[in-house]
Amino acid sequence: MKYARCGVCNVFRASEPLAGRRLSKVTERRTKADWAFFVQAIAASYPEAARITLVMDNLNTHTPASLYEAFAPEQAKALWDRFEFVYTPKHGSWLNMAEIEINVMVSQCLDWRIDNIETVTSEVADWQDRRDKLQAKVNWQFTTQVARTKRKRLYPTMAS
Repeated sequence: MKYARCGVCNVFRASEPLAGRRLSKVTERRTKADWAFFVQAIAASYPEAARITLVMDNLNTHTPASLYEAFAPEQAKALWDRFEFVYTPKHGSWLNMAEIEINVMVSQCLDWRIDNIETVTSEVADWQDRRDKLQAKVNWQFTTQVARTKRKRLYPTMAS
């Protein structure tokens, strides 16, 4: 049997690690507009929050310009102001807890060939529901002190 690639898709992932809650969105691509609409979905999931901290990697789509391309200026500004965006170091995406969640998701539900986006969407939603019901949390043990010791070049200490 010959390998036939049926396409690719993207899974956006946001995690609230201490609450054991996650948000996912499967898209056909990973465009600026796709990211902007995912940020809007995160904001809608926390209607009472005045400020939302979002830790993410340094992709070229993760910018205010993406929001302004997708929404009217007032809406883009309002969304941008609701968030505190924290970027992981260029070579430090392993610090992003969403990356840990993605690895768990891949090993638990996307570790087989899937030939259509509908099935990916369904599998991700089912997996997310199971993880949320369990309130599965990220067991984060990497402290600032450990980061400064192991990754000295990325996390310099302040001289007193």
